[in-house]
Amino acid sequence: MNTLDLKPAGSCQYDALALGEIMLRLDPGEGRIRTARAFRVWEGGGEYNVVRGLRRCFGLKTAVATAFADNEVGRLLEDLVLQGGVATDFIQWRPFDGVGRAVRNGLNFTERGFGVRGAVGVSDRGRSAAAQLKPGDFDWDYIFGKLGVRWLHTGGIFAALSDTTPQLVIECVQKAKQYGTIVSYDLNYRPSLWQSMGGQLRAQEVNKKIGQYVDVMIGNEEDFTACLGLPIEGADETLQHLDVAAFKKLIETAVQTYPNFKAVATTLRAAKTATVNDWGAIAWMAGEFYQSRNYPALEILDRVGGGDSFAAGFIYGLMAGNDVQQAVDYGAAHGALAMTTPGDTSMVTKAEVEKLMQGAGARVQR
Repeated sequence: MNTLDLKPAGSCQYDALALGEIMLRLDPGEGRIRTARAFRVWEGGGEYNVVRGLRRCFGLKTAVATAFADNEVGRLLEDLVLQGGVATDFIQWRPFDGVGRAVRNGLNFTERGFGVRGAVGVSDRGRSAAAQLKPGDFDWDYIFGKLGVRWLHTGGIFAALSDTTPQLVIECVQKAKQYGTIVSYDLNYRPSLWQSMGGQLRAQEVNKKIGQYVDVMIGNEEDFTACLGLPIEGADETLQHLDVAAFKKLIETAVQTYPNFKAVATTLRAAKTATVNDWGAIAWMAGEFYQSRNYPALEILDRVGGGDSFAAGFIYGLMAGNDVQQAVDYGAAHGALAMTTPGDTSMVTKAEVEKLMQGAGARVQR
């Protein structure tokens, strides 16, 4: 049974809002960053990817709260967001000093990996406009109170960007709760983001505070132990595999520690190679566990954003009034399909997701 007290469709101007940074992704395609002579550009960000999927695949009305430096790169990012159909009303523009000493737009160089060569990401996002966001920068009473938002999504990547972004996340989620907006959070632990910010201890300090305001918590096994300090049992030494029983025990510990969690969801991924993964998902709500169908030996073109697309599908399933089983099935199928295309964001349709949920194969569509 769905225990989320979700505002009805049509009662708010926005179905979902994301708070987070959007970077320009520079993709060398089949090559490597270190030898590239050309890059293809995409937009992407752990929080934004979710609301873009909710808009483009599932047809919900979504927006993003972020900041860009006002230069040509920032305007390119704006154009990419507009192409994704996500409302730009809450993008703040920061004056550019001509060099980037004071403010800039974040870049993310990402190579996809292949076979035994894993994917590689190199962020270049210091002093970004989004990283400098702080409490007081957004009028949450206007956004949540007057306009109305049914669902807020944010996450641990944005919270790791600076000393001020976790304060802003807490301000935002508190206001969302005040106005009856459901809050989801993806822990999304990235060691590289925390290494100069106090490491794993600081990540736990920040995420434990935020976790007190979260209704729907999303993350993988490493996220729960690295960000929330929860014990983990049953994993191999590289955290590449955790069996379902161990996942369930981990989730049970999470909901005992945080009784405010109304739902918890996580992907089940075992990376055999960079391009072949076992894939699935599991969710908990109201004392019951729900597991998606398994996608063994899933062939992957670009794994970046697969977890975000899972989150989008899972959130859509809950918002659509479906049971939790359908929600986790939407999430797993959407994530699987998103990893068959390049870029951080989903390029699939709801019809394609539902066909995969029903067991459709890869026969040519004519």
